[in-house]
Amino acid sequence: MSKKSMTIGIAGGGLLGRLTAWRLLREGVAVSLFEAGSLSHCPGAARTAAAMISPLSEVADSERLIYDMGMQGLKLWPQWNRELSQSIHYCESGSLVVAHTQDASQLRQFADKLQYHLAADKEADKNWQWLDHQQLQKAEPDLSHFQRALLLKTEAYLDNHALLDQLLLDIKALGGKTFEHRSVDHLSPRRLTVDGQSMSFDCVVDCRGVGAKDAIEDLRSVRGEVLWVKTKEVQLQRPVRFMHPKYKLYVVPKPDHQFIIGATEIESEDRSPMSLRSNLELSSALYSLNPAFAEARITASEVNLRPALMDNRPRLDVEPGLLRANGLYRHGYLLAPVMVENIVAEILQTSPSLFAEDINRSTNTPTTV
Repeated sequence: MSKKSMTIGIAGGGLLGRLTAWRLLREGVAVSLFEAGSLSHCPGAARTAAAMISPLSEVADSERLIYDMGMQGLKLWPQWNRELSQSIHYCESGSLVVAHTQDASQLRQFADKLQYHLAADKEADKNWQWLDHQQLQKAEPDLSHFQRALLLKTEAYLDNHALLDQLLLDIKALGGKTFEHRSVDHLSPRRLTVDGQSMSFDCVVDCRGVGAKDAIEDLRSVRGEVLWVKTKEVQLQRPVRFMHPKYKLYVVPKPDHQFIIGATEIESEDRSPMSLRSNLELSSALYSLNPAFAEARITASEVNLRPALMDNRPRLDVEPGLLRANGLYRHGYLLAPVMVENIVAEILQTSPSLFAEDINRSTNTPTTV
């Protein structure tokens, strides 16, 4: 079947759904994208996320596969950003890990974990380095009260709100059909049922995240909470992770003097507003990072659910006419490019993408569309 005659139905208009639709449309494939909520204001975890591409940070508390997939993501994001009709803010200045002197053991332990997980990779040491006080003062003047830091040189972050908006614009410009506030009632090979109406496609792709719990037995929800603050009193050039005995805080600079702050990870399906305790913990940790944040204005607090599988790995379930992509957990922007490459490779029947053996689970191969 030629690309031009192929039709693909995608359920879920979050990060995976939009990226998949965009990549397929660029290949000349006809795509219909369905979202239960709003497409103009993505309701999923993709919009709530801090959008860090941080393989080094994540490998300390996960497995080597996440790092390797993330490093591939770091190669793809700049290329894909250039291919958008209008590129979005993408910063490759690395990230910092800091701790107060009394918590220096936390920072040392983080470095030891990096060494342990990446010991077999002789090139990995080039991706991070210790900064002394003088080097830190030059890199981030507003963090010069810390004595040392770890610079994770290859890490990056992007403006996810701008990305989601631009992907939607490009999908429409490339001829993709978009349907918002259209709930998918049922998925089966080559068929979607939307608001009671059955639709046929050559292949269906399920990118619904936590919305796919009815179809994926081991899928669970992990609650995440973030604060948005705005201030001109603090300037940061890159994301910062703050090691603390109770929690690990991350602070990511965003446009217009804004910062997104997060740390919480709760095994819960609760979407209710942020608790007072979480707000206090995030705020006090932020103040401890730099007291100049005291007068920052809290502009928003957001809560969302991350889709996770029991092994905390991403997975692509493959059967003829139906693909289910899920389980990005807290690694959405880190792993999404690799997942999308695998989805596109399965649909177009091109050479197997990197990591296909690690994340693809076939029930009946090959996937004929």
